[in-house]
Amino acid sequence: MIRYIAHRGNLEGPNPDKENNPKYIKEALDKSFDVEIDVWCRKGNFYLGHDEPTYKVPKKFLAHPNFWVHAKNIEALTELKDLAKNVFSHDTDDAVLTSSKFVWTYPGRLLLPGNIAVLPENDSYNLEELRLCSAVCTDFPIRLKNEIKDYLWNLASVL
Repeated sequence: MIRYIAHRGNLEGPNPDKENNPKYIKEALDKSFDVEIDVWCRKGNFYLGHDEPTYKVPKKFLAHPNFWVHAKNIEALTELKDLAKNVFSHDTDDAVLTSSKFVWTYPGRLLLPGNIAVLPENDSYNLEELRLCSAVCTDFPIRLKNEIKDYLWNLASVL
């Protein structure tokens, strides 16, 4: 079964004013999605935010089992490597391995079965490839979940 990851908490498209906000993230969790969050650590304090530390959060907040933690600096990666279920760090690598041994694939790079597809909406994605992924991290998890469900339903009805 594919896991759907709400990129920065987004459910129906990018929303830079709300992304990584703890309340926004909770909305995605409440709808049963996993969530990719951007985490910074500065002098032992933890913050959410994409380009800079924005929302201060307690360390225990980051231990949620449905978080995919993108460590934005080396301090965050070091501090969270044993706390977060899935933590990773990358810049423009083709792929990186999360702490739970998932292959997090950079957008637009070669996607292999079992990998995690990241932002397939920014590329011309193929539903056949996506259905073979372990997870999909997207700004549109509600739409993509329905598209893949419909695709699988149609595939099953042909067989």
